[in-house]
Amino acid sequence: MGGCVFLFPGQASQVVGMARDLFEQYESVRERFAQADEVLGFKLSQICFEGPEDRLMQTEVTQPAVFVHSVAACELLMTEGLEPIAVAGHSLGEYSALVAAGALSFEVALALVGPRGKLMQAAGVARPGAMGVLIGLDDAQITTLCEQAADVGVVVAANFNAPGQVVVSGEQDAVARLGELALGAGAKRFIELAVSGAFHSPLMQPAAEQMEALLQAAPIVAPQVPVLTNVSAAPVVDPEELRSHLIQQITSSVRWTETVRRLAVMGIDRAYEVGPGAVLKGLVRRIERGLVVDCAGKIEEIAAAKGSG
Repeated sequence: MGGCVFLFPGQASQVVGMARDLFEQYESVRERFAQADEVLGFKLSQICFEGPEDRLMQTEVTQPAVFVHSVAACELLMTEGLEPIAVAGHSLGEYSALVAAGALSFEVALALVGPRGKLMQAAGVARPGAMGVLIGLDDAQITTLCEQAADVGVVVAANFNAPGQVVVSGEQDAVARLGELALGAGAKRFIELAVSGAFHSPLMQPAAEQMEALLQAAPIVAPQVPVLTNVSAAPVVDPEELRSHLIQQITSSVRWTETVRRLAVMGIDRAYEVGPGAVLKGLVRRIERGLVVDCAGKIEEIAAAKGSG
């Protein structure tokens, strides 16, 4: 198939100072942050650029922060003629991907991302949970262990990030039990994450239900390029299917390993991680070494991408 894809990061890619260089250089980026500050009702730009870090780490801030940075960077790439032939995003990053593909406008997506962050944070407060990273077991083993730990409580595989790296999510006791079972089964490490909720698990059902009403009312059109969704790990072009997947992804697993492998099967060997950080670049390297990922979130990275495009 050839061509490049744009990959969009999710939560955990945020850092104080993010997008500040782009903001200072480009009027289009300043406009996007001004829109976000107005729609969200707080100074997202100030928190992104100056912190405090603990405020940026709150889900209701993190999600729009990563989204606005990603879309602003994407628009800079596309203004210079660098166009993807497919897009994908990790969890929250799916909203950025849909804007890049033309299925959602920036304004509509922002009006969804703001509530999404608040609702997911509220769900985590109402029903506290936990998440942890398992290193060194295959996906099938972890799925089986989740079933074994279910007698303690709800626990599921939340993110299939890369071979040998899976994030699990659920009730605190069940996640702890799963960690014990996994180490007993030969896992190299089990690391509990500092999170505000059990994302991509049934504990997020209240957030999914409230987001469903917002998503049903949101104008979603056919994307100009295929979107590989978290729910399907396959290219989707039907607007109603995209809408359904956005609802489902709040409580469903992020099938990132399968998504990257599907890109490779499609013949794609070049990608850009558009937005803050290099989390996806690291994951892709572990999944498909033949798929080269360059970062495109800082001024020098975007300039290099423009030059190569």
